[in-house]
Amino acid sequence: MNNDLKIKFGSVIFEKINTVRMSEQERQVAINAMQDADAIVDGFVWIARKVEQLGAALFLNPSVKH
Repeated sequence: MNNDLKIKFGSVIFEKINTVRMSEQERQVAINAMQDADAIVDGFVWIARKVEQLGAALFLNPSVKH
């Protein structure tokens, strides 16, 4: 799981968490907070893309000309 976190969050942030002096429980809380924040950001990005797709479908359809 640690390798997955390094890939997902970047080694710099993961190394910062590992170098800070804290208990293993606090370290796990920090990693969980990063995962939660990442999930929230992914949700916002997904919503923004869906709104963009919806706007394109509703407002940018070519008009039928007679």
